Amino acid sequence: MAGHAVSGDRVVVVGGGPAGLSAAIELRIRGVRHVTVVEREQQAGGVPRYTAHFGYGWRDLRRLTTGPRYAAALVEHALHHGVELRTGSTVTGFGFPSADATTVELATESGPEELRAAAVVLATGVRERPRSARLVPGDRPAGVYTTGSLQQLVVLHHQRVGTRAVVVGAEHVSFSAVLTLAHAGCSVAAMVTPLPQHQTYRALALATAGRRRVPVRTEVDVAEIVGHRRVEAVVLTDGTRIDCDTVVFTGGWVPEYELARRAGLAMTPGAKGPMVDAALHTGQRGLFAIGNLVHPAETADVCALDGRDVARSVLDWLTLHQWPDAIEPIEVEAPVAWATYHSRGITLRVDEFVHGRLRLTHGGEVQWISTPQTWVPNRSITIRSGEMRTTSRPFADHRLRLDVLR
Repeated sequence: MAGHAVSGDRVVVVGGGPAGLSAAIELRIRGVRHVTVVEREQQAGGVPRYTAHFGYGWRDLRRLTTGPRYAAALVEHALHHGVELRTGSTVTGFGFPSADATTVELATESGPEELRAAAVVLATGVRERPRSARLVPGDRPAGVYTTGSLQQLVVLHHQRVGTRAVVVGAEHVSFSAVLTLAHAGCSVAAMVTPLPQHQTYRALALATAGRRRVPVRTEVDVAEIVGHRRVEAVVLTDGTRIDCDTVVFTGGWVPEYELARRAGLAMTPGAKGPMVDAALHTGQRGLFAIGNLVHPAETADVCALDGRDVARSVLDWLTLHQWPDAIEPIEVEAPVAWATYHSRGITLRVDEFVHGRLRLTHGGEVQWISTPQTWVPNRSITIRSGEMRTTSRPFADHRLRLDVLR
C-alpha cells in the first residue's frame, strides 16, 4: 500500500456508493489505518449496481463500463486496500463528545452499536422525487415508479413491468428510464416535461427516445393518474389523456440529507444539501460532505472524484486539527437556482432556459465570466477552480455572487 500511516484514528464513511467507496480507497492509499464504510443496503456499490447501461467510469477509472461492473470494481478495490465494509447497517445519528471526535450511532442486525471516529465523511447520495412529493392527484394504483425503483425491479430482480409507459421528465435520467423500459419489453407512449424542450444532449435523445419514436410532449405535466388496481391512463395539464399501464417519475433530485440535518448542518438554499466550502468541510468539526449529497445530481464518476479529493482534507484535519470558523454560501440570483462547491470548483444549476453569460464575482470583482450561450435546466454547469482569477480556497471568508448577464 502506497503512502505512510498518518493516524491510528478511525475515519467513518457514511454511504457505500461511488463517492464513499472512492473516499475510503484514497484514505487507505494515503495511509489512514482504520477506514470503515457504513452502507444500509446489503451490498455496497450504490446506484450503479442496477443501472445496466454503459457510460460509467471514464473520469475516475479511465475506461467505460456498465453500472454493475463499475460498482463491482469499486467494491473490489476497497476490499483490496483494506477498507472495512459494514453493509446492512444504518447510521442513525451522531454524538460529539469532544472537538476532535465524533460518535457514530448505528442500527445493525445484531442491535445498536457505536463507532468512535476522528472524522466522518457523509456520502449518502440523492434520490428522485416520487409521485407523493410532487402532489400528483388521482387514484393510487400499481404501476407507478421512479427511475431508481424501476431499475432495481428490472436489473436486480429481473421482473417485468407493464407494456405501455409514460415517462415524466425529459432530463438525462429520463432517457435512461426509456432504455430500462425497452429492456423490460415496455414501450413508451410519451415523455412529458413542463419545460419548453428536453434537457439532455441531442445525441442521447436521438439514441434513446428518437430511435424508438418516443414523442416528447413539452410545456405540459401530469395532472392526474387514472386507475384502480393498475394504472389505466394519465391526464395531462392540457387535458390530453394517454392510455398506459406504467408511469415513471424521473429526476427532481433531493439529497439524502436527513443525517446532515440531524447533525445540525446548514443547508445550501435550492440544492437542499449540506453547505460545504472548497475543501468539503461542513459547519460541524470533523464532518465532511461529498458527492450528490452536496450537488444533486452529478454522474457517478464525478462523485468518485469528490471522494478522492476529500481524502486530502481529511488528512489535514487528522494531522493539524484545524477547521474553518464559518462555511459561507455562494449567493445566487435568478435564474441561477443554486450553486455549491465541489472538489474541483463550483457546480450550479439554472431553473429555466436562459441565454447570456454567467458571471462570478467576489467582493465586487469579476472572478470568472463565460462566453454567451444558452444554459439548460437540469444540466450540470461547472466552473473549475483553474478557470477563476484566483483559486476557490481563498474565498472561504468572503461570499461569492453568481448571476447571469442576459
